[in-house]
Amino acid sequence: MMDRPIHLQDPLRQPPPRRSWRWWQISLLGLGAAILVGGLAVGGLVWHLSKDLPALELLGTYQPSLVTQVYSIDQRLIGQFFIERRILTPVADIPERLRRAVIAVEDVRFFEHPGLDYIGMLRAAWKNVRRGGKVEGASTITQQLARSLFLSSERTFDRKVRELILAYKMELVLTKEQILELYLNQIYFGQGAYGVASAAQTYFGKDLSALTIAESAFLAGLPKSPNHYSPFKAYDLAKKRQEHVLARMEEARFLTTAEREQAAAETLTFRRPGGVQAAPYFVEYIRQLLVAKYGEAMVYKGGLKVFTTLNMEMQKAAEAAFAAGLRELDKRQGWRGPLRTVDVTAPTPPIVAAATDQAVKVGDYREGFVTKVAKDQYLVQIGTTLAKLAFDDMAWATRRLTGSDTAKDVVINLNLKHVLKPGDVIEVMVKKLDRDVVHVQLEQTPLVEGGLIALEPGKGAIRAMVGGYDFGRSEYNRAVQAHRQPGSAFKPIIYATAVSQGMSPASVILDAPVVYEQDQDEKAWKPENYGRKIHGMVSLRDALAHSHNLATVRLLDKVGVKNVIEFAKTVGITSPLAADLSLGLGSSSVGLMELTSAYGVLLNQGSRAEPYAILFVKDNAGKVLEQAEPQALPVISKETAYLITNMMEDVIQKGTGQAAKVIGRPIAGKTGTTDEFINAWFIGGAPNLVTGIYVGFDDRRSLGETESGAHAALPIWINFMQEALKPLPVMAFTIPEGVTFVKVDPATGLLDGEQEGQASTVELFTKGSEPTEVTQRRLDPIDFYKLDQIPEGAL
Repeated sequence: MMDRPIHLQDPLRQPPPRRSWRWWQISLLGLGAAILVGGLAVGGLVWHLSKDLPALELLGTYQPSLVTQVYSIDQRLIGQFFIERRILTPVADIPERLRRAVIAVEDVRFFEHPGLDYIGMLRAAWKNVRRGGKVEGASTITQQLARSLFLSSERTFDRKVRELILAYKMELVLTKEQILELYLNQIYFGQGAYGVASAAQTYFGKDLSALTIAESAFLAGLPKSPNHYSPFKAYDLAKKRQEHVLARMEEARFLTTAEREQAAAETLTFRRPGGVQAAPYFVEYIRQLLVAKYGEAMVYKGGLKVFTTLNMEMQKAAEAAFAAGLRELDKRQGWRGPLRTVDVTAPTPPIVAAATDQAVKVGDYREGFVTKVAKDQYLVQIGTTLAKLAFDDMAWATRRLTGSDTAKDVVINLNLKHVLKPGDVIEVMVKKLDRDVVHVQLEQTPLVEGGLIALEPGKGAIRAMVGGYDFGRSEYNRAVQAHRQPGSAFKPIIYATAVSQGMSPASVILDAPVVYEQDQDEKAWKPENYGRKIHGMVSLRDALAHSHNLATVRLLDKVGVKNVIEFAKTVGITSPLAADLSLGLGSSSVGLMELTSAYGVLLNQGSRAEPYAILFVKDNAGKVLEQAEPQALPVISKETAYLITNMMEDVIQKGTGQAAKVIGRPIAGKTGTTDEFINAWFIGGAPNLVTGIYVGFDDRRSLGETESGAHAALPIWINFMQEALKPLPVMAFTIPEGVTFVKVDPATGLLDGEQEGQASTVELFTKGSEPTEVTQRRLDPIDFYKLDQIPEGAL
């Protein structure tokens, strides 16, 4: 039988059996479903974590916390105020070598990826698997910036997802250059430095433009772990990290092999952290002025640039002279004994100073301990250095303070061999280095304090300011905050008042004992001269030059206390003044800056310029917020100012300030010493610089029975002015047209009678006030009590 052909529509054909699902088909379907569910879950998670992310549209105008910088008049950086020490720098001003170094080590595909580097992730993952742990990360520069700006540093899954989302979004709203600029200004480099510009200053003391390839590579290696790679804690690790950066730069073809090797061989010289801040009292004074005007947020975050009046060379001279002067004064008060005592027999050698790892150099003040007493010297251990302290270099220590720290409680003439013993910790100064031998001299940190202020009389600009011996010990600024009795330093105000009333340097006054009844406490007041000497009839010139107290009190009584107070206000004294005759001896406390400024009026032909410290301030965009407009306004006559200045020149030429003649140019000034030698003053200067100094303890304590203004303050003033005046032109005090010269009898102040054997002198007068009466006789000094011989008005 033949088979019948099968047709498509054959009704006899049976339907094929139903086929079952294969395992792989089910797997694919499950995988698809899983992918879909997973995608939805990831999408939901991304949506959930994206809800509270910050808006990125404002990133283009993002303003990080910036450093306010303070500059001296020659534009040296002298101080900074910040929460995060950052100097905002446009990416175009960041050297290409530094940009390349950062990109090479942190994100070599930065300009190729969209914020997330998938290739980098895979490469990092493979390396980590091969080496059995995390040896390389894959965070891009954009991710790191997102983390730094908006996220915490905690290592959680949520934070990582947020970081990825933000990085992707940032790439949509910012250009690569904007991202790089934000990153290089935002990232932390250690030592309190945020951003590359601050890091360059912190580690190398350089502007960005001055960085070498080697220095750039070092900085680029820091953000990964600033503390771990700190050159001050682990130099070898820091160096290896730098070499790794250089190798990555070579791999990226940013450097040739020769350039890499040359950079790796370069010696890195770091600026030590925690260095002594320049002009700390002045910088703090500036900070207070800025906070009062702009508020703390602007000062600490706003990135202001503040240009000041400070002259750094003068400031250095001021700090050096002031510190040396206080040390000398402190030595005259006697040796207070060793700082402490250590056990030199202990198995572990004692460590007595934090800087023991630093090599000693001439001029260093260091702590050390005595190891041995020899025939004519002590051996002193300073860190790892053994030094010699000759008896001749500690002779001042024969005066030993005992009991209380006063200048009176002193034991005289100690045997130098018994002053110290092994184990005594002392302060020394490195005197000289003689081959392998270090020679030191005994020192002690002074307890006495004081202040110094230097002003330009014509402008009022503050050129130097010292507010105390050590800002680290006390931030109290004695140059502007302290009020002390000025003693005789106030006398020029009284004499200037007298001259303004028509008296002259030739006018005579009686210097003799006087008793004043005081109404308030019903007690008698009896002022005295220094050394209790009396001088009879004296001219105002001589009375001021030699600082005669009795003559000054009589003069004050004559011109009127109220008139002196008014005159003092006119020349800039703002402190309240006692309305009694004790004012003649400087009993009312005043500030150093206000009294120095008042002297500036006298030295500046009667014109007053308000002291100021800030030249101008710019915001972080370069806009000028304020600019000083110094203006000296006449407050007293030129004639009065010149006559009193000329009288103060005699203080230098023949009076209490004769030591200042060594300066060798026209100088006028006045010493001041208060009762019981509590404070010592000297204020004076030239037409182009006036300086005031006072020294004294913060508590009411005597400086010592010989520590007058001439002995304690004037040497500091001289040492400073010798340096400060060097670059300034020599100037004489201008003689006004209204001053005339007349030959007078110095004993009476009347016109010279040209009698045989009678001395005469040429004296200065304001025109119209010169004497018209001719002297008839000379007073005998022993007859000054005979009132009938005293010229009318002398009392």
